[in-house]
Amino acid sequence: MDDKQKDRLFELADLILAISRHLHAAKADAAEPWTPLEAAVMRYIDHQPGATATQAAEATRLISSNFSRALRKLEQKGLVRREADPDDARRVRLYPTQKAAENLRHLQNTWSRLLDQAVSDAAEADAVITALRRIESQLLGRS
Repeated sequence: MDDKQKDRLFELADLILAISRHLHAAKADAAEPWTPLEAAVMRYIDHQPGATATQAAEATRLISSNFSRALRKLEQKGLVRREADPDDARRVRLYPTQKAAENLRHLQNTWSRLLDQAVSDAAEADAVITALRRIESQLLGRS
């Protein structure tokens, strides 16, 4: 990788972090408060309902104690519920609650309004979404 590419990729990561901070700040008034660790766990459970705690911990790349703490907090907030696995009672499956779905809708409205001011062209939004999904997939594949 040459220096120009290194600089370009660093700027991309820096911009993603800056945008993430703006989105996190905007949600403060819009939804149930959570930490970045809780957000990572909740995002995984929303995308993979019925996942085990082990699957979620591995996918979010959180150490066991941090994952357990985030999961407990999400349960206390009424955003996640545990259910025994019907095939193996020793295993627990994680599911988002109705409160989590309402929270997600509220967040969707807030973030959509915020980003509509910055990215109003549908083709541009689609291109950015495609690129970011590919980047996320590549990064997840490195586990």
